Amino acid sequence: MAKTIVVKQIGSPIRRPAKQRQTLIGLGLNKMHKTRELEDTPAVRGMVNSIPHMVEIIEERD
Repeated sequence: MAKTIVVKQIGSPIRRPAKQRQTLIGLGLNKMHKTRELEDTPAVRGMVNSIPHMVEIIEERD
């Protein structure tokens, strides 16, 4: 089984650049405190690292 990470939205996209809002949508997050379980790939990690003020990694699963 592939490794996964659980990502939670902690910041609002209001008054943020469009690129940051699009990154949130790309991660499948669109509401505050929503969580998603995503495959742990370099692309997903890059998206999370580009908006660390808006998302946090809650859990890493094997």
